[in-house]
Amino acid sequence: MINRYHHKDLTWVDVESPTKEEIASLAQEFHILPAQEGELLYPSVRPKIDTHKESLYLILHFPAFRHTHGKDALQEVDFIIGTGFLITVHYDSIDALHKFAKEFEVTSLLDKHDIGDHAGFLFFYIVKKLYHSLEHELESLEVRLGAAEGMIFKGKEDEMVVVLSRINRDLLDFKQAIRPHAEILKTFEASAAKFFGEEFSFYVRSIFGEYSKVTNLLESHKEMLVDLRETNDSLLTTKTSIIMKRLTFVSFATFPPMLIAGIFGMNAQHMPIIGSMFDFWRILGIMFGTATLIVSFFFYKKWL
Repeated sequence: MINRYHHKDLTWVDVESPTKEEIASLAQEFHILPAQEGELLYPSVRPKIDTHKESLYLILHFPAFRHTHGKDALQEVDFIIGTGFLITVHYDSIDALHKFAKEFEVTSLLDKHDIGDHAGFLFFYIVKKLYHSLEHELESLEVRLGAAEGMIFKGKEDEMVVVLSRINRDLLDFKQAIRPHAEILKTFEASAAKFFGEEFSFYVRSIFGEYSKVTNLLESHKEMLVDLRETNDSLLTTKTSIIMKRLTFVSFATFPPMLIAGIFGMNAQHMPIIGSMFDFWRILGIMFGTATLIVSFFFYKKWL
């Protein structure tokens, strides 16, 4: 599906889940290279940047755990940036692009905002919007961390092992997805300076600032997760220690009575007490008294 937006001399073409025919028509209209045409048809495994005389080509992946509309938690956006046009290609509905499209339409109709005189500015505003959406994704992870923190102190340590592991997996996936952005943006800054002029480097550095905000927020969540896991592990260790202490006490407290029962259960001819009046109750009293002494000793030593 192709959507076109215009503002003065700038054209933005947004393509979602493109067909071969749609890419072919765009390639003919905007002189897209055959290699790029092939890459636009299907999602790419890795991000990249290519520089050509008439355009810049970037592939970036953005994590999406809360706002994804498909099965994949990574949303790819391909950018082809010319002097007067920007083409974005993606394979899933992306909320940030949808919101920007509405803002762009309003801006074009009311003519209230001077976006800029080349498509590099369009790329600047779109990527900033995408990075803002990543901050919202990290806010959802922050909510999950807060919920996990509350559950840890409600005696749910066992369940939190799995929950914290899943959050850790999402944070790792998030980090792996945006890690290549730093190198891509550095390369883009050098290429854009040649393509659009040195003054545009300021805007690329501003994009890098938005990227840094996301990475700093990500590291903050990672530190919080580490603290929560250490706390949960400590509580689990304490809980296990208490259980082991109780089991040890039960074993130690029941061993002497069981030993006494075993002794008096021996098949011997001359057993003391056995055969006398109330022999059963006497043996039972000895067993109970021994257990009482052991329990009293444990309480005296404050081991319970």
